[in-house]
Amino acid sequence: MTEESLPPLPELKSEEKVRQAHPFRTLKELLDHASGKDLPPVKFEDSGKAEILPFPFLAIVGQWEMKLALVLGLVNPNIGGILLVGPRGTAKTTAVRSLIDLLPMVKRSACQYGCLPEDIEEGGLDAVCPDCAKKYGEGLSLTNPDRVRLIELPLNAKLENVIGGMDERAAMHSKMRLKRGILAQADKNLLYIDEVNLLGDDVIDAILDAAAQGSYTLRRGAASATYRSRFLLVGSMNPEEGNLRPQIMDRFGLRVIVRGLEDSKERLKAYRRVQDYLNAPRQVIGEYAEALNALRDELEATRNRLQNVRISTRVAKKAIGMIQELGIDSLRAEITWFEAARAHAAASGRITVKLADLHAVAPMALRLRRSEFINEYFAEQKGEEEELEALIKPFKRKRRTAKKRI
Repeated sequence: MTEESLPPLPELKSEEKVRQAHPFRTLKELLDHASGKDLPPVKFEDSGKAEILPFPFLAIVGQWEMKLALVLGLVNPNIGGILLVGPRGTAKTTAVRSLIDLLPMVKRSACQYGCLPEDIEEGGLDAVCPDCAKKYGEGLSLTNPDRVRLIELPLNAKLENVIGGMDERAAMHSKMRLKRGILAQADKNLLYIDEVNLLGDDVIDAILDAAAQGSYTLRRGAASATYRSRFLLVGSMNPEEGNLRPQIMDRFGLRVIVRGLEDSKERLKAYRRVQDYLNAPRQVIGEYAEALNALRDELEATRNRLQNVRISTRVAKKAIGMIQELGIDSLRAEITWFEAARAHAAASGRITVKLADLHAVAPMALRLRRSEFINEYFAEQKGEEEELEALIKPFKRKRRTAKKRI
């Protein structure tokens, strides 16, 4: 679905209006304005320092669906992850890395053992360390505010890097201590996997288990530890280099097809911006700083509004009917579609999901969900089911007749 085909968003009612730090009514308007602005001439920079200066998210030309999917993922992690599928050179990795400037704040444990208030709620004071139990009793906070981080999984990562292993330094002193892996570091963060279709099966299986459970247990000899692994999973892949296993494809809620820019003016604009960024990254980042700050504030307001967004039974039933017509079996289709629509409604300043919200996110929520193999499998099984039913039917009749005689 293209940007032009999206339905117009209704004006906000007075009670639904929120105070904004920019003149735009919705996130869409802000994204459109900032992405379309022209940059002034830049001056060549040469600092000589190796710094992380990500390309501004709002400077990416076009690619409306990809930017919308990533923003909705930041608003509502319950959509279940985002998969970007497309050829090389279409800004997939650039877009994900540019999210660093937009990531929200979360509460992290202030304890070296990772103790959290939710541990006490579930298992009492015995579920945390003595120091945290004492702090909790004194009414002190067990957490500190911290910004969500972008954790990248290297393509050459081994299973031990992903789940963790023995601490070699501790082993040198005859101590058994476990070392956290990338999945544990990704807790309450964004986990990005580039070339996800090229990962080894053992690594993929570990990611699947951690994503499904929200935690995993590491055992090495007599030592064991359970780590939380609640993260927003974002992957990218080039289908020319191989297919993605159905098991991990199912873990991505939104599936975005990223194509090259078709408009020659957009391609030229993209080239100019990349050239300016390479010559003067700080100046380009500075040009978008105000808009990025406004977008970050708007995302925070949208996340707060999300908890009040509801979808009516009437609208939900229409959507489920469409899913059934498409022949999609997985219930994750409804979960992803409805959660993405809730985020879209919240980003539009509303607390009620409308059909327009469902239409806006339908392609990326429902594509790549039908399985020809499953359809063929069930078609083959249908003949066997009919044969079994034909054999069982006479016995059912005899049983009913016997009951009537009694």
